[in-house]
Amino acid sequence: MHWSRQQLFFTENLKFKKAENSQMFQVIRSPKQYDVCIIGSGAGGGTAAKVLTEGGLNCVMLEAGPDVHPEKDFKMFMWPYESAHRGAGVGGHARENFGEFLAPNGAWHIEGEPYTSAPGSDFQWFRSRIVGGRTNHWGRIALRFAPIDFKSKTRDGLGDDWPITYDDLAPYYDKVESYIGVFGTKENVPSAPDGVFLPPPKPRCTELVVKKACDKLGILCIPSRLAILTKSINGRLPCHYCGQCGRGCITASNFSSSQVFIPPAMKTGKLTLIPNAMAREILVDKDGKVTAVSYIDKTTRSEKRINARAIVVAASACESARLLFNSKSSSLFPAGLANSSGTVGKYLTDSVGSNGYGYFPQLEKMPPHNHDGVGGMHMYMPWWKFDRKNDFPRGYHIEFGGGREMPGLGMFNALNREEEGYGVSLKQRARKVYGCHIGFAGRGEMIPNPDTYCEIDPEVVDQWGIPVLRFHFKWSDYELLQAKDMQETFKAIVETMGGEYQTRTSIHGDLPFGIEPGGRIIHEVGTARMGADPKTSVLNGFCQAHDVKNLFVTDGAPLVTNPDKNPTLTIMALSWRASEYLLDEARKGNI
Repeated sequence: MHWSRQQLFFTENLKFKKAENSQMFQVIRSPKQYDVCIIGSGAGGGTAAKVLTEGGLNCVMLEAGPDVHPEKDFKMFMWPYESAHRGAGVGGHARENFGEFLAPNGAWHIEGEPYTSAPGSDFQWFRSRIVGGRTNHWGRIALRFAPIDFKSKTRDGLGDDWPITYDDLAPYYDKVESYIGVFGTKENVPSAPDGVFLPPPKPRCTELVVKKACDKLGILCIPSRLAILTKSINGRLPCHYCGQCGRGCITASNFSSSQVFIPPAMKTGKLTLIPNAMAREILVDKDGKVTAVSYIDKTTRSEKRINARAIVVAASACESARLLFNSKSSSLFPAGLANSSGTVGKYLTDSVGSNGYGYFPQLEKMPPHNHDGVGGMHMYMPWWKFDRKNDFPRGYHIEFGGGREMPGLGMFNALNREEEGYGVSLKQRARKVYGCHIGFAGRGEMIPNPDTYCEIDPEVVDQWGIPVLRFHFKWSDYELLQAKDMQETFKAIVETMGGEYQTRTSIHGDLPFGIEPGGRIIHEVGTARMGADPKTSVLNGFCQAHDVKNLFVTDGAPLVTNPDKNPTLTIMALSWRASEYLLDEARKGNI
């Protein structure tokens, strides 16, 4: 059975529910058949569009949000005083409680498109509704997974190994880094493989102070690896150090799919981009092959259908799982498309996140100085305890920033939380402490557990009549012990520097050791994982569905583990590899 398309009403408890007496949307079918339909335009979808169109395939791309126009939509040169409420809401929804500007249309909550959490769970789902997806909003941290990350079960017995190795993916890391531009240095650190790097920017003063303390403690502290240009590549200008990467870059000096992957795909003449197209269901023929995508045209509120010989789902890990769940049929796929294993939605993980900061009285008299640099950290700490036995499995890396440029703990954000008063005394206090904080953020690996997954909520649908996701989430002792170690490390660094340490408890709940709620780090992966056994996985090593040979998933869903590295670079490498495989199979007539 297919889900019915129903008119909705909005209840007082802010839930959308199915109306008992409703009418169907009129379905508008396109007679044209594309070679590939790509659902989603972010890291995975954008990569697929570039590779497939340049390989000669005619593609159509469905994006649930509007198109993006950087010169108009990105606000990187707007001063806070130029906007209402000092910028809260500039360019779309602001990231709640972070006090940052963002590129448009990324939000934890989207009006008319809810999601739910099961009783006792708290999962917070950040979604992008815009061409380029989350690549308009991410921090550009571009880290390769290490060889051990693909075979971690072999090492400690937890979770599962990947069906592919680092050597299988390394050539595609090379291709992605060479094309998008990633700065860094070759360090020969086993937990943080080297890549194809541009020269890194010079460390800031606060970063040099932190590195000095890390050296004393035996903690690795090296130049960070960010997808931001320090030299021109493919006609893109190098970063001009305005430091506003999160608001979108008009010069395309930082990477986003909307500015780096989609334009060359469009230039081939083989990509049709359809914005404001909310994928509702993937349709199959009697043989179980995908043939079309039914989507809601948000502009006209009508249902339309696109025909394609193959489909690449890249809507983000949880959104893709939702689409597979909703693409069910009573005879072929009663539990959802490509879900004979029953593992769609399972193995959901997010990065372990815990934060803290130090106050450094010695910086109170620091003369004001220029903090030239990119909109992110110039140095970071890769996992340094990889060669010893710890109180928890796997590991974490540390991101940090400080001085007058520290995100989230700048002059007003920290003061508003910690200080009382107003007028002259508050201004004097602000001038005294401004630039005296350095913040630390741990990002670690979560081990999949049976209590963490997503499923379709049996009662709630969105304003388009599409059933929504319900999340179950639970941190295990593994993650709590990891967060505890993060806090101990932050404290040791701060005190070695002569500062005063304070845990930065989550503003979303007082969880142990400052650990953030699930989803808050925005690294959720694993809901349609790859594997060698079709009974325990959804996809093979090329992101191709075991059950449906002309269906591919190329976002975070295929990831088997969620190491301490931000997943975006790996998503792009996997998508590039899968797209080359799809091209080859298409030429052979296998798809």
